[in-house]
Amino acid sequence: MQTNPMSPEKAFADTGLSLPPAPQPLGVYKPFLIDGKYLYVSGHGPVQDDKSLIIGRVGDDVDIEQAKLAARQVGLTILSTIRTNLGSLDRVKRVIKVLGMVNCTADFGRHPYVINGCSELFATVWGPDNGIGVRSAVGMGSLPDNIPVEIEALFELV
Repeated sequence: MQTNPMSPEKAFADTGLSLPPAPQPLGVYKPFLIDGKYLYVSGHGPVQDDKSLIIGRVGDDVDIEQAKLAARQVGLTILSTIRTNLGSLDRVKRVIKVLGMVNCTADFGRHPYVINGCSELFATVWGPDNGIGVRSAVGMGSLPDNIPVEIEALFELV
């Protein structure tokens, strides 16, 4: 089995990307929950460095490349929640599952391509074996605040 030769923190630092502030819940839920060796992360949206959200519907206001970047931004937001609450990305051993939801028009069909924005980021951080888990990528008629992408994930802790 191939593993990431460097720590997730180092791999992330090498991307040159920045983490937005970890979002606070706007409803009655926990942003994350640890159960034994598993970390469940609630659905996250694309929070930007200034705390604003990327908004728009894929196929109307947002094109496929912008949507893929929004999915990467959701991945960064999830990483921020992990680092803020667990102290380090190194606490995560591997990605188990990703559920990606795309706010899109009824004729849009490339949901997996959009969610690759997040999956590719996780593969960079945790390596090709530990960073890629099982996944679903689905279309939705709407998402909260008209965000283009929402993603939840399950991780295994070290």
